[in-house]
Amino acid sequence: MVLVTSACGGGAPVEEDTGVGEALSVRAQAAYSGVNGTYCIESPYNCKLRESGGNRVQTNDPADDNWGLVTGVPIRDGNGTVMGTNTRTSAAFNYGQTRTFAGELHAFAVSTSNSSAGWLPMSAILGRTSFEQKVGHVSALGAGLAKLGCYAVRNSHDTTLEFKKVVYDSTATHERAGDYLPLVRANGLRSVNLVFNVPGFALGGPAVDHFPAGTKFQRLDVPTDSGAPSIDIPLWVQDSSGRYRQQSGTMKFIYGYVIAATGTKRNGWMAYDALQVSADCP
Repeated sequence: MVLVTSACGGGAPVEEDTGVGEALSVRAQAAYSGVNGTYCIESPYNCKLRESGGNRVQTNDPADDNWGLVTGVPIRDGNGTVMGTNTRTSAAFNYGQTRTFAGELHAFAVSTSNSSAGWLPMSAILGRTSFEQKVGHVSALGAGLAKLGCYAVRNSHDTTLEFKKVVYDSTATHERAGDYLPLVRANGLRSVNLVFNVPGFALGGPAVDHFPAGTKFQRLDVPTDSGAPSIDIPLWVQDSSGRYRQQSGTMKFIYGYVIAATGTKRNGWMAYDALQVSADCP
C-alpha cells in the first residue's frame, strides 16, 4: 500500500475524539462520486462526510469549533442509554448527526466528560438556534447490499494496537488505532465508535454514533476498488528517529449497520479488531 503526505484535511483529535486528524496520509489515488457522497476513495461507501467544509458543525469563530454547553445534562450512547452526566462547558459536534432520545432532539459530540463521543440534548447547546441552522443531516447508506457475517462489539481490546498510529509520520498526540477500539470509558464500561469513513485517506474518519460492548454489528458486502469487502490501512510505530514511519501491521475496517435499541438503523464502518463473531444480528 502506497501513501503520500498531504496538507489537507482536519486537525488532530483529542483523547476522547473520533480519529479525525489523519490528514497527514492518503493513498495516492483519485477520488470519485459514490453512494455515501461525492468525494469517495477506495469504495463508493468510503466518502467524505460533508461535500464542502470540515467534519465539524462550525461556530461563528473559524478558529474554534467548540459550542458552549449547559452542564448537568445526560450523555447518551447510540441506544439512548445514559453513559454519564456532562460536566464540560463546551464541545465540538460532528456535522449532520442528530437523533431523538427521550422525546428530545440530540446532537453528536465528538468528546464528552465520559471520555468518549456521545449524544447531548440540543437544548444544552448555547446558541441552539444557530446550531440548528448549521448542523445539517448526513446518514451513511446500505440499501441493496448483501449481508455477510454477524459480529458483536468486543468487551476487550488489543493493547498492542492501541497506540499505533493510523497516519504515516503523525505528529499529533493521538491519530491512533485506539480511536477505533472499544476502550474503557469514564463510566467504567467499554464502548466504540461507528465511523462514516475509514482513517488514512484524509477524509477524517469521523464518528457518527457510539455503542457499548455487546452491540450487534451486521456486516455488509460493500464494494471496494480492491474487490475485497473490507479496507485495510497500515499502522505505524516509531522508527529510530522517533517518527511514526515504520509500518507495524494493518487494521481492517468492515462496513455494516447497527440496529439501535430505538429501532434506528445506523450504517457505517467499524474496525475488525473491535468486533468478534456473533449470531442473531437483527
